[in-house]
Amino acid sequence: MDFDEFLRDQLPALVRYAGVLTADSHLAQDLTQDALVRAHAGWARIGRLDRPDLYVRHMITNGYLSWRRRWATRSVRRVAEAALLDRAVPDPADRLADRDQLAALLATLSRRQRAVLVLRFYEGRSDEEIGAILGCTAVTVRSHVSRALAGLRQRAGADQLELSES
Repeated sequence: MDFDEFLRDQLPALVRYAGVLTADSHLAQDLTQDALVRAHAGWARIGRLDRPDLYVRHMITNGYLSWRRRWATRSVRRVAEAALLDRAVPDPADRLADRDQLAALLATLSRRQRAVLVLRFYEGRSDEEIGAILGCTAVTVRSHVSRALAGLRQRAGADQLELSES
């Protein structure tokens, strides 16, 4: 597969992956572009891999986890009242509020934990694939997932308590 064909097939999925990982469309585009520039330079080697898409996702993840990207911050809006989420008639804004609440909760996780959750639940990757992308074992992946979900459950419970007290 040549690089142009790879881009036609994979570019939208790579940008979406980076977007979910970073929650910032501009940073996602930058990360994807940086990874693709490096991938193009080494395409003679990368193109021969069984799954070049996993390798490029690994490059995007490393760019996200890199200390060079720590300056990138993002703003997260909190849901003002939980009562807005309990309406009898479905409101399209509820979906956005849920998404914002989830984004706020994900922002509390470490970058590696967030990356593991995005790869597992958004990308649908197996522990072995996630381990290959992040450069760790499947056992480490399961540990990150377990800790991240426990932290999210704890924070979600604390947020609900905080909203009910106000």
